[in-house]
Amino acid sequence: MRGLSIVASIFVILVSPTACADRGSIPFKPDVEIFEPTQRAIIAWNGEEEILLLSTDLRASEPTKVLEVIPLPSEPTVKEGDIETFKRATRIINSKMMVYHSGGRALSKSETAVPAGEVTFHEKIGAHDISVTRVNDSEGFVEWVDKFLEKQGVDTPKIPQALKEVVNEYLQEDFTWFVFDVVELGNELRTNDAIQYRFKTESLYYPLKITRTESGETSVEIIVLTPKLLSRFPGIPIQEIKLKHEPVELTSRELREINEEMDDLLGHKPQMKLRIWEITGKLSEFKKDLIAN
Repeated sequence: MRGLSIVASIFVILVSPTACADRGSIPFKPDVEIFEPTQRAIIAWNGEEEILLLSTDLRASEPTKVLEVIPLPSEPTVKEGDIETFKRATRIINSKMMVYHSGGRALSKSETAVPAGEVTFHEKIGAHDISVTRVNDSEGFVEWVDKFLEKQGVDTPKIPQALKEVVNEYLQEDFTWFVFDVVELGNELRTNDAIQYRFKTESLYYPLKITRTESGETSVEIIVLTPKLLSRFPGIPIQEIKLKHEPVELTSRELREINEEMDDLLGHKPQMKLRIWEITGKLSEFKKDLIAN
C-alpha cells in the first residue's frame, strides 16, 4: 500500500546540512561545520507534563566536540531513551493508517551576587555529556558559558552573537532552564543515543527559534501523542504546521507497546491521538517556538 511507505519514510526528521532543528550549537573548534541530516522526535503531552524523546545523526567537517543548547520551560529530568520506541511507533502507525498524501495540509482547528548559572544535573549518557542548567541573567550567561567551555578544554570559546540574542529572548519570556549537551563528533555520520526529557509545561512545547543560530532550510517532522486533538497554537502560526496524515486512535495497550512511561503519562486512556506534524522553513526566520494546547 502506497500510504504505508509514505509513513515509514516521513517518520524521521530530515534536516539540511549544518541545521540543528531544536537547539543552538557551539563547535569547540572555530569554523567547523556540523551536519545533522537526521533527527527523530516523539512528544507525549498530557496537559501538564511532557515527554520529549530525541535522537540525532551527527557528523562534523573535522573531529571536534560540540556544545548543543536546548531551552525548556521548566527543569527536566533527563535519562537515556529507548531508540526502539521509534520503530515500535512506526509499526503501530503503519498497521492502523488509512493514509492519504497530497503534499500535506494545514491543521484545522539579596546583596550577594547571584551566580549566572547553576548546574542541577550532570551525567554522561552514551556519547552525551549532559548538564541541566538554570540561567539567572542573560549578561552573566555569556561569561558562564565561556567558563563552562574552558572547563571542557576549549582554549578560545566563541559564542555566536545570534545565540546570545535568542537566549536573551528566552530569558525575557521567563525561560530559565537550558540543557547543555556536549557531543564528540568525527567525520563519519553516527547515530547518537536517544535522550528522554520530561518536564512540566502548560502547553505542548518544541523549541524552534533557538535554531536562528543556524542557517539553511529545514524540514521538521514530529510524532505527537496527546489524549485529544489540539486547537490552540499561540506560538508559530497554525498555517505553518502541516498534518502528514489523518490522526489515528491509539489504545492504552498499544501505547504501552510503544513506550510504557508515555502511557503512564497519558493516564492509560482507552483512546489517544497519534499523528505526525511537519514544519518547514528557513532556520533564520523562526521567530517563535512550537506551542499548542
